[in-house]
Amino acid sequence: MNTNTFFIWELNPLSTISILDFIDIAIIAFIIYRLTRWLLTTKARSLLKGIIVILIVWGLSFVLGFTAIFWLVNSFFSIGVIAMIIVFQPELRRVLEELGRGKFAPHFLKGEEGLFVSATKEIVEASESLANESTGALIIIEAEVSLGELSRTGVELDAVISKQLLMNIFENNAPLHDGAVIIRKDRIVAASCILPLTETEIGRELGTRHRAAVGVSEAYDCLAIVVSEETSKISIARGGKLSKNINKENLQRVLLSGVKPGNSKKLILWKGDNK
Repeated sequence: MNTNTFFIWELNPLSTISILDFIDIAIIAFIIYRLTRWLLTTKARSLLKGIIVILIVWGLSFVLGFTAIFWLVNSFFSIGVIAMIIVFQPELRRVLEELGRGKFAPHFLKGEEGLFVSATKEIVEASESLANESTGALIIIEAEVSLGELSRTGVELDAVISKQLLMNIFENNAPLHDGAVIIRKDRIVAASCILPLTETEIGRELGTRHRAAVGVSEAYDCLAIVVSEETSKISIARGGKLSKNINKENLQRVLLSGVKPGNSKKLILWKGDNK
């Protein structure tokens, strides 16, 4: 090997990288990025934050020489793989099912654009019309965390949001009027879904729909719209807090600012509303 070859191959490692290597790295980086974004849109997000905290404690205990803490955290990691499979079992099963049906790639490549203005308009107008007709309704709008496990308790629709469709769903004696409608971005994912009820006291005058709205907002990252059949009033629930007597303008403002994926702005609920 002459001197020039030595400098090219030994002192300049970049010279050995081909265009295929760059493509390989780009594909892996994209897959890791999309997997991370997918995990962040599921209930796994909170668990991942906890794992990050444990990793920080593990690193600090190693650096500072905290032998007992380091041993404890190290023991946790020894069973961490099995624990992760158990904890993330619903998400992993869903991914494998979509992969088997050939639906994983389109879903995997989807972007996140939040609610469209047109979809918000349809939701607001439907809520107002349902209230004017004294028709009860419960609409759940997904934020950052997927509500897939709740949508599977109802009837899958995957339909474009429209005022007419929402009103038909909640029409009295309609097949799907019981339960909740779940909305993701500009699509009605499912109807007649079963929601958890809150155990917090919210007032005896409020019925099951309001208890379900508060309950789902306590357990999931979402916004719930309730139309009362008795009072013909619109209420919203977010973070376990219920705000009543919401008018059309305030409802539209909340939808456009408070439930878009990636929006960390806190939702402001109006206090002191009349019942």
